[in-house]
Amino acid sequence: MEVAAFYGFSLLAIIAALFILFSKNLIYGAFALFLAFLGVAALYVLAGADFLGVTQIMIYVGGILVLLIFGIMLTQKKKNDDPQHHNRVEILLSRGIWGSLLGAGFFVLLIKIVATANFKMTGDTISSKSTIKTIGVELMTSHLLPFEIAAILLLVALVGAAYLAMNRNPAP
Repeated sequence: MEVAAFYGFSLLAIIAALFILFSKNLIYGAFALFLAFLGVAALYVLAGADFLGVTQIMIYVGGILVLLIFGIMLTQKKKNDDPQHHNRVEILLSRGIWGSLLGAGFFVLLIKIVATANFKMTGDTISSKSTIKTIGVELMTSHLLPFEIAAILLLVALVGAAYLAMNRNPAP
């Protein structure tokens, strides 16, 4: 059953990525990116990295993708009323050919690397089902100082951004 789920989510991510690649409509591409992110998150969960899966959904799907969709929707100017030409990306044929050749070359190189690799599992098997508890314990015990330094740096960046965004021009 896990193998079927793996192939299903892999197929979902690959088909969504191909749709992003060949779609000329930016909104459709953004929604296909949503499916690709969900497929990758499901693959993380299947691999036993549930923290990465939840992080993928919260950060990429919940934040970055929504920001990208709003950016596309709010910045596109409607040039004409023809629905066939609205929100389309136009590329030159020569650039498409060179991009396809370069992509095919990288694909062949990656297939060669995967085919010649020796994938053998060594070491102990993972005994725990969840990585969230392990990450939480490690962050609050042996990695507490770097965690607190990162928190302080983020707080300083937030205060600095609020200061820069503040209206400093006095009203006349």
